[in-house]
Amino acid sequence: MAFKPVITIVGRANVGKSTLFNRLTRSRQALVADFPGLTRDRHYGEGRLGSRPYLVVDTGGFEPVVKDGIVREMARQTEQAIAESDVIIFLVDAREGVNRLDYDIAQLLRRSGQPVLLAVNKAEGMRYGAAGFEFHELGLGEPYLISASHGDGVGDLIEQALSHIPEPNLPEEPEFDADATDEAPEHRIKLAIVGRPNVGKSTFINALMGEERVIAFDMPGTTRDAIEIEFEHQGTPYTLIDTAGLRKKGRVFETIEKFSVIKTLQAIEASNVVLLMLDASMEISDQDASIAGFVVESGRAVVVAINKWDDVDSYKREWAKREYARKLRFLDFAKVHTISALNRQGIAQVMRSVKSAHAAAYRRLSTPKLTRVIHEAVEQQQPPRKGIFRPKLRYAHQGGQNPPIVVVHGSGLEAVSDSYKRYLEGRIRETFDLEGTPLRVELKSSRNPYVQEK
Repeated sequence: MAFKPVITIVGRANVGKSTLFNRLTRSRQALVADFPGLTRDRHYGEGRLGSRPYLVVDTGGFEPVVKDGIVREMARQTEQAIAESDVIIFLVDAREGVNRLDYDIAQLLRRSGQPVLLAVNKAEGMRYGAAGFEFHELGLGEPYLISASHGDGVGDLIEQALSHIPEPNLPEEPEFDADATDEAPEHRIKLAIVGRPNVGKSTFINALMGEERVIAFDMPGTTRDAIEIEFEHQGTPYTLIDTAGLRKKGRVFETIEKFSVIKTLQAIEASNVVLLMLDASMEISDQDASIAGFVVESGRAVVVAINKWDDVDSYKREWAKREYARKLRFLDFAKVHTISALNRQGIAQVMRSVKSAHAAAYRRLSTPKLTRVIHEAVEQQQPPRKGIFRPKLRYAHQGGQNPPIVVVHGSGLEAVSDSYKRYLEGRIRETFDLEGTPLRVELKSSRNPYVQEK
């Protein structure tokens, strides 16, 4: 199973790594991994060159020779990111020239065996001879002169980075056929179980596998290969996509709890249903919320399991419910279960919800019924006016599956507010029983024939 290639940006502090990250992801927001004790963590985002997507990792300021303390922990996280990367961009500062720390980082990168591109940042207005010559001393090949803030040379840099990674020969996604009648073209449910270390992922898997026959166990050959476990549960075939480094020991699976955000994101992308596991005794962290956000952005169906429910008292249970409602309110469409994986309580209910969420993600929504839902919603609550004009919603049809996409046509729809759009989503979700899957509503305005084009 092929994943998006991973490009990691490495360099000492203040050379422009975050600026380059923002340039590549076209965003000022990033997925944050909040490893305990860190004030500056890795950031993760998605970029695209033409039709080819890739994952970008922005590391903290790197000091590989530090032996202890928080800076050493930051270095360790950067070293993990390097090991999980397909190609590394080593960023240096053209204005400051070669720094002693640059030599230390270069030495570590050469030992890593990973492809490394040396990018000389802040080189706007400089000629190659003036800006790039001294960086040859780092022994990492020809430097690339770029300006992360202005974008100069960045496209060529990424094109060269991706050239080091063979493009997988993936089958093209079939276009969505609104007239077809099949609900779920993929009979086998691809399930990713995600969550922080020690929330009970491996315990849940062993409880799930307790009475099931494991058909295959595939050990990965590279960091971009998935570990997959195929099994059946109550007659439904599943593929479990591992995120935690499962290893088979005797008749059970153990997990090496070396948490990897990269592997988690890749497993989410490879799945069509995600089980997000939380610990009833622990606060919901930024890491939990960030991963949940990535699930929604990826359009994956999701089920939430709050584990270790039997370990907490009634006060802690109420606190856990409030914590979930406050920090993960954007997952209000997902079914939430309270379970004890260790005692095998709630496992069957979770799997029923997984199957139901998968069915919802592939549900067919008929055009006449969708249009009727939209008209009834407008009759009950019209969209607010914008000036003297009120948006008009005429008809709707399905534009995709997994997640379901509904396209609403009309006039003046650019004036429809986000709150009214959420109102429409709620009416569609309720009518078609879309619990467990994100729903995307797209508004398309037709051109007014009475308005003359200039």
